[in-house]
Amino acid sequence: MNCRSEVLEVTVEGRQVEEAMLALLHTILLHRSTGKFHYKKEGTYSIGTVGTQDIDCDFIDFTFVRVSSDELDRVIRKAVSEFKDALSNTGSDGMGQISLEFYQKKKSRWPFSDECIPWEVWSIKVNVVNLANEQERQICREKVGEKLGEKVINVVEVINRHEYLPKMPTQSEVDNVFDTSLKDVQPYLYKITYQITDSLGTSVSTTMRRLIKDTLAL
Repeated sequence: MNCRSEVLEVTVEGRQVEEAMLALLHTILLHRSTGKFHYKKEGTYSIGTVGTQDIDCDFIDFTFVRVSSDELDRVIRKAVSEFKDALSNTGSDGMGQISLEFYQKKKSRWPFSDECIPWEVWSIKVNVVNLANEQERQICREKVGEKLGEKVINVVEVINRHEYLPKMPTQSEVDNVFDTSLKDVQPYLYKITYQITDSLGTSVSTTMRRLIKDTLAL
């Protein structure tokens, strides 16, 4: 099985990191989750509904849609918070990447542990810039909102392609494909990881500053 890999890149100021990551991760998981499976007998099941919720950002001119599951939101927020804290420890300008990997389990014979086989990985590269004043922050607030809108459209386009998805499992195999630990929603099995780079590339920082200056000149 070939694992699909998609890369998104955003440039934000420090206070926007959390909201930008939540917006993108929740958008992906919205399309990679189902309602809870209710099995009647092996191979026969019904699927519960998935509620959605609009979330307004505080530091970005943007509203995103997420699965209406407080449990899932807590898991995502915890991972994003750890990533944000690690980024902030690098100083005012920083660079990092947070990845959302979907996988399925392949049962192994005792005494070996189950094999986790990735089938889709989303990597979000994050560049953090330090802005000089409130006017620059306001422009960044608008520009980041526009860029996030473009990224969300990109995510939806990718997900709407007819690509590989794990086949719907029987009751005995559902835990090999889906995370069944949540009460109200059932995402495909996934894990979130991140890595941090100490310094921000000059070209990225310069590009954002040029974008802000060009807007100020209008």
